Amino acid sequence: MKIGHRNIVFLERRPSRECFIGRIGMSMDYVTLTIGKQKNIALIAHDNKKTEMIEWCSRNKEILKNHFLCGTGTTAKMITEQTGLPVRGYNSGPLGGDQQIGAKVVEGRVDFIIFFSDPLTAQPHDPDVKALLRIAQVYDIPIANNKATADFLITSSYMDGEYNHTVLNFKKNVEDRAHTL
Repeated sequence: MKIGHRNIVFLERRPSRECFIGRIGMSMDYVTLTIGKQKNIALIAHDNKKTEMIEWCSRNKEILKNHFLCGTGTTAKMITEQTGLPVRGYNSGPLGGDQQIGAKVVEGRVDFIIFFSDPLTAQPHDPDVKALLRIAQVYDIPIANNKATADFLITSSYMDGEYNHTVLNFKKNVEDRAHTL
């Protein structure tokens, strides 16, 4: 069964004491998802970080050109114009772009996020940013919030191959909850 670009490899039932996901004393179903060799990378940068993002993309162009790139509106446009990398643009962050990328994470169409956020400037769409960070955490998606973390991720040996990770089987969880509530 295929979910977006991630494949479900197997389904297993484990007691929660063997798994640190979920509540103690309960059993939960998990799926192993595979992030393919070609990553689906979202590139996002707040206004004061756009120059830093473009410079980072330029320095890592040889790696990034081997992956599918998308991003929020202005950031995607600026990266494409200044580096030549093809970046599919969604809406600008304050106009729902962060939410669109979060939806792509849920659909399995984004499996890696580079988000240069500005911690010193208030953002009008801060709830959307927090929602994106939360959904990346829920789906166990690698996310870099600064250049140092992005450098570590982009140079990881996992960039050249597939990566398997185990997450809660949300469909099964919803079915179970619907029968118990």
